[in-house]
Amino acid sequence: QVQLVESGGGLVQPGGSLRLSCAASGSIFSINVMGWYRQAPGKQRELVAAITTGGITNNADSVKGRFTISRDNAKKTVYLQMNSLKPEDTAVYYCNAGSVSLTAQGPYWGQGTQVTVSS
Repeated sequence: QVQLVESGGGLVQPGGSLRLSCAASGSIFSINVMGWYRQAPGKQRELVAAITTGGITNNADSVKGRFTISRDNAKKTVYLQMNSLKPEDTAVYYCNAGSVSLTAQGPYWGQGTQVTVSS
């Protein structure tokens, strides 16, 4: 089993920045891809960004140029730096791990952290 603990969500004004963190523990030898998904009210959960242990990334078109995913393998932590935030970025953000693909969900999920972009 793998446990994922997220932190860093909150309320921010449009144009502002937030940094999300997700720390993994447990049977982490099974982790290759880690990523972030988000789910807004009334919408399906969608991929935001994902990264392999080697640093290859996949980013949703809606966040390209604004969000950056990174990873510290020694700390078993993945980060999501979110800049130029927009109201439409408001959602619960979930950390995900265990996939072997940059476009597919893995079996492990964090509890979610709320990001609200509003003036």
